[in-house]
Amino acid sequence: MEIKRSGSQASYKGLEENFTGTVRVDPLFPPAEPARAYGAYVTFEPGARTAWHTHPLGQTLIITAGCGRVQVWGSESKVVHPGDVVQFAPGEKHWHGAAPTTAMTHIAIGEKLEGKSVDWLEKVSDEQYQPE
Repeated sequence: MEIKRSGSQASYKGLEENFTGTVRVDPLFPPAEPARAYGAYVTFEPGARTAWHTHPLGQTLIITAGCGRVQVWGSESKVVHPGDVVQFAPGEKHWHGAAPTTAMTHIAIGEKLEGKSVDWLEKVSDEQYQPE
């Protein structure tokens, strides 16, 4: 058994090439071989969002605070609230982030495949981000 104490892992800012706006990532757990699952607590300030991206084995988001938005390529964005669970299929092009005027926090859970957990693509344009 291993307990990762709150505050024992350093927070870090989301990389500018992968995010628009201010995003803070708080690691929860890395994949422990032979397991592939990892988790992070991610907070998006109002208007902040990921770039378009895919995950080789999919991704699950558990919305824990605020109001956010999610979108899959080719469909309209959806509003998400605390308690909502969002699952993206393997290889599904998507983005997620905060609402324009409200921050959003989620727990992100994914898996690594051959050492890789995400393929980052182009940034979400302001036009794509516009509210429904």
